[in-house]
Amino acid sequence: LLKALHILTRDGKLNQDSRRKLKQVYHLVNFIEPLFNEVLNHNPNPVLVDHGAGKSYLGFILYDLLLKQLNAGEVVGIETRAELVEKSKDLAAELGFLRMRFEHLTVEESTVSNSLPAKVDIVTALHACNTATDDAIQFGLKKQAQYMVLVPCCQAEVAEVLRQHKNESFSKTPLSEIWRHPIHTREFGSQMTNVLRCLQLE
Repeated sequence: LLKALHILTRDGKLNQDSRRKLKQVYHLVNFIEPLFNEVLNHNPNPVLVDHGAGKSYLGFILYDLLLKQLNAGEVVGIETRAELVEKSKDLAAELGFLRMRFEHLTVEESTVSNSLPAKVDIVTALHACNTATDDAIQFGLKKQAQYMVLVPCCQAEVAEVLRQHKNESFSKTPLSEIWRHPIHTREFGSQMTNVLRCLQLE
């Protein structure tokens, strides 16, 4: 599988970039596996949706480690780049991963798409850029997911709003010193984003 995903070279070697990706994916798998087993206790046919799937490293490895031997359950990869969706479809067919499918949709579109079930069990997103993580949260809430395992990426939306009103804010509150320097704008924006997402989930 790792060779088919081009994580390992043909002679079984692992370069630095692939090692980093694989480490991230396995770290996430370690979070997801006990949740998946928990779902199996009351649902023998779980649905796991992977948002911003990209080359679907996470989806393929989850399928290989958790679903393949079950002969049950489904992994659905959601991705906006059509060429990656087609490559993933071809690879799933080649590997005989029959309960994997891929949809060419944005995260937001997938929330209302008829191609996905009304209810899913687990939602994942590894490095869903900027507001795609928020869309994944909305998807999980609407689809009544039991679990969401999300790794955000480039949380720039709030930082951009802070930048737009930066000069104006200096005269209004000394608290604006918190985001005066560019690096602090980015970090404070990221912290605010995390807080808002937690409040929304709660």
